[in-house]
Amino acid sequence: MTQRKKYSSLTLQEKDSWRANILRRASAKKTIVSKTLGGFKTEAEATAWAENELSLFTTLQNERNKRQSQKRAE
Repeated sequence: MTQRKKYSSLTLQEKDSWRANILRRASAKKTIVSKTLGGFKTEAEATAWAENELSLFTTLQNERNKRQSQKRAE
């Protein structure tokens, strides 16, 4: 499980396949699943997808936050 301050990834086994989740920490007590994908044959595939999506997801969120802050500043 990859962990950052606000976002993390988690892989879970479901019978004979694996599922990867991208989690967002909404508050101290609440965690929200932002993205999920299942059907991976191995844990390594699920982890690789989660790592890639987590980095892409955080990059997109940072860009969105910058655009929103620019709009507020205007």
